[in-house]
Amino acid sequence: MLNNVILVGRLVKEPTIQETENGYKKSYITLAVTRTFKNQDGEYETDFISVLLWNKLAEHICEYCKKGDIIGIKGIIETSRYEKDGETKYSTDIVAQKVTFLSSKKEPISEEE
Repeated sequence: MLNNVILVGRLVKEPTIQETENGYKKSYITLAVTRTFKNQDGEYETDFISVLLWNKLAEHICEYCKKGDIIGIKGIIETSRYEKDGETKYSTDIVAQKVTFLSSKKEPISEEE
């Protein structure tokens, strides 16, 4: 089995960091990723993809990146199920495991650091 996602895109807004009740740090960022093919109007469309970063990755993205920077993300797709107002809801997240700063000379940072 394989669950692997690779994205390259621009940060849509300034990254921010939050701390969970358990003391973990997290950051949700949005990447604008242009598709590699043109639509019927001859234009490239863009997908806006939400990515979750934990702990050191969250700290580094907030410290070294800003809106408009190009970054690469390697991660996984994570699905979850929860109840809201008596209905079962599903969510899908991209969880980053490695970030590469492409707008600067920064080295790749992985989750293990």
